[in-house]
Amino acid sequence: MGKPLGAGRTVHGVALLLPGGRAAGTGRPSPLVLAAQRPLARRLAAAAAADGLVTHVVHYRRRGWNGSAADPVRDAEWAADEVGRRYGDVPVCLVGTDMGGRAALLAAGHQAVTSVLAIAPWLPDPAVLPEPEPVRQLTGRRVLLVHGTNDEHTDPDLSLRLAQRAKKVNRDVCRFEVHSDGHGLRQHRAEVQALAADFVRGALFGHHFARPVADALAAPPPLGLRMPLASGFGAGLGY
Repeated sequence: MGKPLGAGRTVHGVALLLPGGRAAGTGRPSPLVLAAQRPLARRLAAAAAADGLVTHVVHYRRRGWNGSAADPVRDAEWAADEVGRRYGDVPVCLVGTDMGGRAALLAAGHQAVTSVLAIAPWLPDPAVLPEPEPVRQLTGRRVLLVHGTNDEHTDPDLSLRLAQRAKKVNRDVCRFEVHSDGHGLRQHRAEVQALAADFVRGALFGHHFARPVADALAAPPPLGLRMPLASGFGAGLGY
């Protein structure tokens, strides 16, 4: 795991940030991929500093997913084990972007994981899979997906379809759409980071979710799975 950000001596929860990557590749990940996660890691650590949150950017062994090896999933599970060794029995939120979003969703069954945030997740087309992407490992976890509607790199329709399946086995699933934004969610970066901070604070430490998040979790599909992320979200939340 990368350098810890956040809590000092007392840690009450951990967010593991899982970067993007490639479909295939056994070389080391680019430092730029890791660096891209640090602004969000810092934002989360600052938002929940009083709660004892520490964040780590997970360093993958290999840059690719690599088919059935699913290397980022193995790395996420190792990192969750490492949290237990370093900090004891504390809840973990997996925060994945792009390929890391898929890894976060699949590694959610780890006993330390209580919540998952998947940002613009890279998901396979069900038409090319021998079996549907599993969702039962999400049972008992709070799950949030967020996707730009103009994403041309990872298909937002695939995250919607996975969220629909996940909602059938777990009521605590919601999904936000960032209208007109692309894969990097650059136009609404502040709102996406505020959404992530609100979700992590609520999922790990029991804070009340902001009204849009609470409404999305409570709403039946498709409403709670196509919740628009409003411009200016988080401006008045104070963190």
